[in-house]
Amino acid sequence: MIMKKRWISLYVENEVGVLAKIAGLFSGKSYNLMSLTVGTTEDSTMSRMTISVESDDATFEQIKKQLNRCVEVIEVIDFTNCPIHRKEVLYIKVKKCDEKIKNEVLRIAGIFKLPIVDYGKEEILLECMQTETRNDEMIAYFSQYFKNIEVVRGGSVAIQGVSIQDK
Repeated sequence: MIMKKRWISLYVENEVGVLAKIAGLFSGKSYNLMSLTVGTTEDSTMSRMTISVESDDATFEQIKKQLNRCVEVIEVIDFTNCPIHRKEVLYIKVKKCDEKIKNEVLRIAGIFKLPIVDYGKEEILLECMQTETRNDEMIAYFSQYFKNIEVVRGGSVAIQGVSIQDK
């Protein structure tokens, strides 16, 4: 049984309780959600969920079948074997900064092209919009050099890449 990270996208009805129902489906079967992001689409009656799970092939097929049975689910898109573009938002706040620490944070932000989104007397807030793996690396890097950091990250969003025939 080979476990691997998988990505799935759902178009769902944009109604109260749909998120709870989908999350309940996962918890009821003891499937662990690694990431879940929800937002409205170009059609205000629909939302799009991007979900990441770690599972084996058989479990993932079961997850897709159960999602397809939900009345509120309009479409299930499996991103497992297709090229996708995926990003996650990450905020890193470096706290209790003196001038030396601020200068080092600014230098690192410049190297990695991280926008400074807020700046205070003793804090600097950076934004990183990368893949989950790259954001993990950023957290490890900042944790190594700065002792007072705060990290907030959102779930990933994903979209299927453009077909070569469309280019």
